[in-house]
Amino acid sequence: MVVSEYGACLWCEPDAWLAEAARLLRPGGDLVFLTNSLLVTLCAPDVGTASDRLLRDQRALKVVTYPDDDGVEFHLAHGEWIATLARHGFSVTALHELYAPDGAQQTKYEWVTPEWARRWPVEEIWVATWRS
Repeated sequence: MVVSEYGACLWCEPDAWLAEAARLLRPGGDLVFLTNSLLVTLCAPDVGTASDRLLRDQRALKVVTYPDDDGVEFHLAHGEWIATLARHGFSVTALHELYAPDGAQQTKYEWVTPEWARRWPVEEIWVATWRS
């Protein structure tokens, strides 16, 4: 099993880290990665909390930068994740979208409110099996 809780799956170019994950796994091995949800990425402004409106173009989404941060984040649309995983020999077996529980009064992130996180997924857990 290979696990990436943010880390490589968010801050490394997807083809690079997926090739490394595939190298480490035996056939039938699982890759599990946790990343920001596509929706929160599309609704997140450069500064401040996520909006209830789309602020980024999904079609142009891949590399996301923020003005107050020197780093880059890699975000793919779901169809692109599935195609990229398949190119590296993976089959998606599950996608879990994580919401804040009802009654949540705070989140661990300053860029999303509890109200937002109860309505829309903030994080996603992808599970893929290496078949090659």
